[in-house]
Amino acid sequence: MSLSALKKPPAAMVAPEPTGASALTVALEPMAPTSADNSTESVSKNDAFDEIKNKFLNEIDKIPLPSWAIIAIAVVAAMLILTCCFCIIKKCCCKKKKNKKGKKGKGELGMKNMKGGEKQQEDDEDDDDAEIGLTGDEKEEEVKEKEKLGKLQYSIDYDFQENKLTVGILQAADLLSMDSGGTSDPYVKVFVLPDKKKKFDTKVHKKTLNPTFNETFVFKIPFQEMGGKTLVMSVYDFDRFSKHDVIGELKFPMNTLDLAKPIEEWRDLDNADQEEPEKLGDICISLRYVPTAGKLTICILEAKNLKKMDVGGLSDPYVKINLLQNGKRLKKKKTTVKKNTLNPYYNESFSFEIPLEQMQKIQAVITVLDYDKIGKNDAIGKVWVGSKSTALGLKHWSDMLANPRRPIAQWHPLQPEEEVDGALAALNAKK
Repeated sequence: MSLSALKKPPAAMVAPEPTGASALTVALEPMAPTSADNSTESVSKNDAFDEIKNKFLNEIDKIPLPSWAIIAIAVVAAMLILTCCFCIIKKCCCKKKKNKKGKKGKGELGMKNMKGGEKQQEDDEDDDDAEIGLTGDEKEEEVKEKEKLGKLQYSIDYDFQENKLTVGILQAADLLSMDSGGTSDPYVKVFVLPDKKKKFDTKVHKKTLNPTFNETFVFKIPFQEMGGKTLVMSVYDFDRFSKHDVIGELKFPMNTLDLAKPIEEWRDLDNADQEEPEKLGDICISLRYVPTAGKLTICILEAKNLKKMDVGGLSDPYVKINLLQNGKRLKKKKTTVKKNTLNPYYNESFSFEIPLEQMQKIQAVITVLDYDKIGKNDAIGKVWVGSKSTALGLKHWSDMLANPRRPIAQWHPLQPEEEVDGALAALNAKK
């Protein structure tokens, strides 16, 4: 028994289950193949990226352009894309802001109405300005336009039996200051459109903004013609040495007035219309000087396109020549009157004895007037030639002196009487 027992193979020994660190070691051993798989996948991805990159570079190489050109195109394309994105984002932001403002305005509307609506009215005005497109400068101009120019008291009366319109200029108040000293030299010009046949001026009142005139003027207008007439009262600031500045004016379309009874009232002055310079016509004169004889000859040749001064649409023009020395009149001459024409032909010569040493002091003033049997002869326009003249007047005089014994003819545009008189007054004041 003992021998047989000893001959049996030994039984296999069963090891106890691992615990603690040994158990973890055993568990981690099967995970080793997983890390190897990840590295394989990353290598395959890199290969794919390299393959795509190589294909892209190969495609670029096929393009028949140098590399710098391709880079430039890419930069421009990128800039265009960025610009588009910026515009889209900005537009979206602006829409959001507008929506917020609109909601805010609606929410506050009830409260503003409860408070009397003053703020709402201001907002509405701002919105209206925004819709119209008024800027800050334009608003300032609009305020300036509404600036107080002063007011005028006048009277209007029509005599139906004698067909006479009597206009009274009584007084003015709070006129706009036009001079540097804070005052003005106002006077009022009264006329009837559209013909402007007769113009009346009040006396000039020096250095005042509240003049009292108390002057009346009479226009003979048949009642049947009154509907197409407009009465104008223009307030001017007198200036001795330059053009008179208009302060303001009043216009009265006669078909809007009730002439059945006399009118007397105050009215605020309106801004005067900036009218284009009125065309008065042209005159052709010839100048000739003989130094040895000291003889100046002025020949009035003709005139054309003269201003209509008569009711029938014509004029009765004649020409007056005044020879001045240091502002004083030496001699005067005048042509014959040409009836019912706006293009008179004269060809009349006038000679004056002027020594050569005095020629630099001489000024010749040539005036075209409309002859009137009953009233005053109205000046159509003036021309001034001499050594102190300007533009055409000076050029014509210089050409005459540069060409002794030869007649030099020249056309001259007529100028308003007050402009020529003002220039001559300024010239004499300098002396």
